[in-house]
Amino acid sequence: MKKSLLMSLMMVLVIVPFLSACSGDEDASGDGEVAQEITVNASSEPPSLDPALATDTTSGWVIEHVFEGLYTKNKDGEVVPGLAEKMELSDDKKVYTITLRDAKWSNGDPVTAEDFEYSWKRILNPETGSSFAFYLYYLKGAEEYNKGKGSVDDVGVTAVDDKTLKVELNSPTGFFEKLLAFWSYYPVNKSVVEGNKNWVAEADTLVSNGAYKLSSWEHDNQLVAEKNDNYWDKENISMEKITWKMVNDATTYYQMYKSGELDLITSLPVDVIPQEEGNEDFKITPYFGTYMYMFNVDKEPFTNPKVRRAFNLAIDRASITENISQSGEKPAKAFVPYGVETPEGDFREQKEAYFEENVEEAKKLLEEAKQEEGWDELPAVELIYNTSENHKKIAEGVQEMLKQNLGVEVTLNNQEWKTYLDTTDQGNFQMARMGWIGIYVDPTPILDYYLGDSPNNRTNWVNEKYDSLMAKSKGIQDEAERMKVLHEAEDVLMEDLPFMPVYYYTNNYLTSTDYEGVVYPVNRYPNLRWAKKVSN
Repeated sequence: MKKSLLMSLMMVLVIVPFLSACSGDEDASGDGEVAQEITVNASSEPPSLDPALATDTTSGWVIEHVFEGLYTKNKDGEVVPGLAEKMELSDDKKVYTITLRDAKWSNGDPVTAEDFEYSWKRILNPETGSSFAFYLYYLKGAEEYNKGKGSVDDVGVTAVDDKTLKVELNSPTGFFEKLLAFWSYYPVNKSVVEGNKNWVAEADTLVSNGAYKLSSWEHDNQLVAEKNDNYWDKENISMEKITWKMVNDATTYYQMYKSGELDLITSLPVDVIPQEEGNEDFKITPYFGTYMYMFNVDKEPFTNPKVRRAFNLAIDRASITENISQSGEKPAKAFVPYGVETPEGDFREQKEAYFEENVEEAKKLLEEAKQEEGWDELPAVELIYNTSENHKKIAEGVQEMLKQNLGVEVTLNNQEWKTYLDTTDQGNFQMARMGWIGIYVDPTPILDYYLGDSPNNRTNWVNEKYDSLMAKSKGIQDEAERMKVLHEAEDVLMEDLPFMPVYYYTNNYLTSTDYEGVVYPVNRYPNLRWAKKVSN
């Protein structure tokens, strides 16, 4: 009997440590709750986490978790008040009086109306060099100040007191609240920014006001954000910690997902998509943007519009989407993607294609261009793209089509993302890959890309008629009339073709089934604020 009791005690001592070892993913309190942490892949180092300077979706993904503006988006993608507690609109719909809710920065400072005034005037300051300053041109006096033709004192944003912000617009703007949810309108902490010119470079100096604050940043490796205890709505944030890895190689990050090192990836290697389709962790969603190649119209051979059209006609976009990208994208023969609802239906469905692939016509146009320019042979063409396995495969497909269909030899060159942005911004390219995502679902933020004075328009293409139509559209209150003018603007763009649209984006994801509540916006990377880990 004693021997039996001894054996029982030994079994208990063996089993209890084993059970404890299996509970490593539970929180330290021992109450059995699952630690609310998620690890995702950003692919690369975000070029800038300064809301005034960020221009890319990678930076935006982090910024939208650590900062917040007057308006934000809820789980359903609807624009709702963020830091704005109350908003009053004047009878002429040009003046907004906004009352701020009680909110704090991650360092404990109060968020004030002065922070907003300072931030908006900072992004408009020509010395800041913001590529997205034009998104604030809806403010009275903003464009003039940004272009060095007006005074900062005339810009239509004023802190009346600590909690009251007065905003004056050039004209009524029905989508202004959507703009306020975009990161260019986010505040920064005035005292922090003025106290340290490198405030945004490291986790311990970056002060933010959103749901999360940075806790560590190993450059080119990973970035970690943890729930901000000073965030006004922290009780409704379920995910406690987000880690963004920076793994560029698609095969590597796919294997990391499969081994459990990553919980979510935003793009799959194209060769694994067929085998993942149908799995419960696989998801394809529309993405309101266009994958394209820009032509530098100041560099031969793209100085000639017939060359630009010939390249467009020589590409089989359906073959690219079906055989290379394989993610359910739709071939693009226009610029504005599907998904914009208008009084007459979907904007894109009203005119889906401005051209059809036609190799014979492309050859004819190319020969005409060579004769016009006196070229015996077409000048050498280099296509550059940012480093990515999927971008490489698409570029190789385009390269082969141009060779087979036009006899044009195109060389390929890849660069890391930050370097690539600098190269294209400086105009040091002939043909370059680019993607453009609308900051809100409307033709305007898409078509604004090719405005003559848009810093994002790296093609050097300027068309006064196009710019005039875009400006006209922004003062029209009737939606049907506004969409008509936007169609006219797109007509001008697609006639001159300073670019080659390839397809309308989709996003393909793998998300661990251990998580629920991840939000997949139509024009952003996943929002993780309301995600919850439900099992280990």
